[in-house]
Amino acid sequence: MNKTLLSIAVAASFVLSGQAQAGAHAEIYADFPITVKNYTGAKTHSEAYTGQIARHTLHNSAKKLVSKGASLEQTKAYFSGKDEGRKIIDPVSKDGFPMLQTHVDKISKGKNLSGKAYKGLISGMPGSLTGAELLKLMLEKAAATEKGFDPLTGYDYTQLFSKFAMGAVFYNQAVDNYLDEKLAADVNPNSKAYKEGKPYTGKEHVWDEAFGYFGAPAHTMELTAADVYGIAKQKSDSFAKADHNQDGKVSLVTEMAYAHAYYAASFDKGGKTKYLHTIVQAFIDGRKLITSANGEALTDAQRSELMGYAQVIKTQWQRVIAESVFKYAGSVYGDIEKLETIIEANGDAAKAYRNYVKHWGELKGFALALEAGGVNLGEAGVKLNRLLGYSPILLGNTQVTGLVDGEFVQSPSISMGEYQVQMIKVQKLMVDSFGVEARSKDMTANLAKLVDSLGASMAAEND
Repeated sequence: MNKTLLSIAVAASFVLSGQAQAGAHAEIYADFPITVKNYTGAKTHSEAYTGQIARHTLHNSAKKLVSKGASLEQTKAYFSGKDEGRKIIDPVSKDGFPMLQTHVDKISKGKNLSGKAYKGLISGMPGSLTGAELLKLMLEKAAATEKGFDPLTGYDYTQLFSKFAMGAVFYNQAVDNYLDEKLAADVNPNSKAYKEGKPYTGKEHVWDEAFGYFGAPAHTMELTAADVYGIAKQKSDSFAKADHNQDGKVSLVTEMAYAHAYYAASFDKGGKTKYLHTIVQAFIDGRKLITSANGEALTDAQRSELMGYAQVIKTQWQRVIAESVFKYAGSVYGDIEKLETIIEANGDAAKAYRNYVKHWGELKGFALALEAGGVNLGEAGVKLNRLLGYSPILLGNTQVTGLVDGEFVQSPSISMGEYQVQMIKVQKLMVDSFGVEARSKDMTANLAKLVDSLGASMAAEND
């Protein structure tokens, strides 16, 4: 369901206030009591989000396979397949960081990514494709490249697929489904079990599923942002932080960090923002509110309060993605500077070009993800798409401009120097439209100097 950007800011005054600090007595997203009336099963707690974690492992595994040059058959098994026996390719045990689960079905059976991918059209890439169709195309194209890299179009499919999949599946399902339509009073009511015999109510499970898609460890509030970042990176000195139940292994369901929770932590560890803990605390507070209804339908007042927590999550989650766009626009800016220096010196630009393409893939993937949040981005979305285009500016000053009969076509483009200006404009857009605060790799102070170096025509365009 589309909404205006204004609705995203409704809870802004709440965002960084009253938030629990990581510490020994912090709350965890676990051990919520069973409130379903007349439940007779053996379960002793009601939270459940294994399906969402299974999809995190599917995404991680598909990304890893693309980067290794796997066949389309192999990557499709993790994108659209549901067959039993799929081994988790990533994350897997490492020295000093052993994992509990090794197969997707040991977490949840019959799951895939394609069935949950965004069904709306994506305007940031050519072809008028839905989110699900675009992800499928990316995997098809990746299979025809050398380890997911196509130098002719400037596409790093490992990054494009991964960053967009996180948005088109995890972000979309959480903020535009579970924290939206499924919070309506007459959908998945709290007065009934989610399904016959389940130990959780409709509203309890809906909220849990959204939490699972965010990808945070259940005990995040006991951790610092740096701790969660280290867990996602599987750093050996982070194992003790991850192993909350001290069983000697990291549970991929409750103790690992994934996707946007990892990116929230990556920004927060710089000290300027608190996205991770704000979002997780809102999830905990919302779950406690639902549990407090004790298996009865939520009152209007309770639903209103719950929607407030949902709005905090949506606002901050969107901002995490916008921060990522900001960061990688800065990376692309720096890459162009390095490329131009090497080219002017008649040096070997292969490595610099590869880094440029990688960072552009991350930038574009996150930008596309913003389209999947159920929010009408309006003018900001139009500007972002026009500034980035359908590909990076390629060597020779061409850019992908269309998709014809399944093949990408190119046309003459602006110069790389002019594209650098557009990267700064992307950063300014993220500040003005989404209120990003971490601002990693901030290049905005370079705008006047760069415009001046490009001449009068560019200066006039940027007045």
